[in-house]
Amino acid sequence: MAGAGDGKDAPEAYDATPYLPSRGGLPAHRRAAAECRGCPLHRDATGTVFGRGAAGARMMLVGEQPGDQEDRQGEPFVGPAGRLLHRALEEAGIAEEDVYVTNAVKHFKFTRDETRKRRIHKAPSLRETLACRPWLMAELRLVEPELVVTLGATAGRALLGPSFRVGTDRGVPRPLPDSGNGTRVLATVHPSAVLRARDREEMYAGLVADLRTAADAL
Repeated sequence: MAGAGDGKDAPEAYDATPYLPSRGGLPAHRRAAAECRGCPLHRDATGTVFGRGAAGARMMLVGEQPGDQEDRQGEPFVGPAGRLLHRALEEAGIAEEDVYVTNAVKHFKFTRDETRKRRIHKAPSLRETLACRPWLMAELRLVEPELVVTLGATAGRALLGPSFRVGTDRGVPRPLPDSGNGTRVLATVHPSAVLRARDREEMYAGLVADLRTAADAL
């Protein structure tokens, strides 16, 4: 681990940087991320949910944060939104073995319902997203995808800045800021937004159309 004292006595610093390994590939970073205390979200989550996929994947999908099932299983996109995303990828002609999937925030943020039994998703704050950004940037460096697809507002803002809006910025490949290797980024909606939508079929069709544009861009 890098950093004096590894920052473990200062969890309120809101910065994952001290927990990143100084060298190593995705497996080393996954092991290090399991010990991350870079923001308070680690306190209530079951554990860190790191990305899944191979270094060298041509496409990277970036969501918001793990959900309830992802937190319990320790894998990204294994809950209802993940199942919808898998179906959309198949319809768009994208092979999942060619994709690396991750989230902008690696711990599940939630509140509990009145019974205290159900955990209800709560969107991460900008401060929490920025605290976790070093992990995302490390994944980008290690995977070197040709195209990054951001799913939803949190992922879009993590990579494109606070002015990002899904409704106005989606569906068009563009250069990824601060990328020196030609990586591009395309924004679309998060599959969980499709599940919540009244016009679910139309919104799902839009997600598939954006993913087809992503596939054509490779």
